[in-house]
Amino acid sequence: MAKKDAAQSAGKPAKTSRTKQLIESYRITKERDPKIGLWVAGTFVLAAALGFVLFHLVGGSGVLGIVVSIIGAVLFGTLGALIVFGRRAQRSAYDSMEGQVGAAAAALNMLRRGWNVTPAVAFTKQQDVVHRVVGPPGIVLVGEGHAGRVKSLLVSERKKHERVAYEVPISEVVCGREEGQVPLPKLMRHLQKMKRQLKPADMTDVLNRLKALDANRSAVPLPKGPMPTSMKGMRSQMRGR
Repeated sequence: MAKKDAAQSAGKPAKTSRTKQLIESYRITKERDPKIGLWVAGTFVLAAALGFVLFHLVGGSGVLGIVVSIIGAVLFGTLGALIVFGRRAQRSAYDSMEGQVGAAAAALNMLRRGWNVTPAVAFTKQQDVVHRVVGPPGIVLVGEGHAGRVKSLLVSERKKHERVAYEVPISEVVCGREEGQVPLPKLMRHLQKMKRQLKPADMTDVLNRLKALDANRSAVPLPKGPMPTSMKGMRSQMRGR
């Protein structure tokens, strides 16, 4: 009995945390997207109607068929509402983060397993930042800030990484809205579409070599300013896709 109570109490905080997270995500999204409630409700109704019709055709018109149709309607409606909410919440979060220092790091931290993200491996006094991502494409240096200063910073970081991570593919990406840059909402997908050149088994060796590089650096904190956190609530939703 005691074990059962302990198991229930252990599972309760996680459930409560997910509920609070969803509520907080909705609150934040509604501030920038006042029509989010209408979109979610409308999607639920349409998807539920579609689900009811489909399950009714399969289950028939008997009592069991009606029950199955209602359950199918609820499932379809809930799924549709969650998908629409997730996408609009994601868009709203990107809009709120764009232009803030460290926005790219917040987006990169939502990458799935198989990626290693190190925020702010280098930055200037003007708050131009370079983040490092190690994953299937190899080493990707992601810069954000003034185009000219970031370019110089990326060149410097590339040379440092080439000394310790020789023969490892190194790419450079600049996050922004100017020509040749990758907009923040497309940053994560851009990295995921890059050519796979590094096997998962080789990542440990690469990360160990990079430790030698990082050990010779002075402590590099993120620049002063607000660090976006509104993306954290969507991380689990995006990983489930």
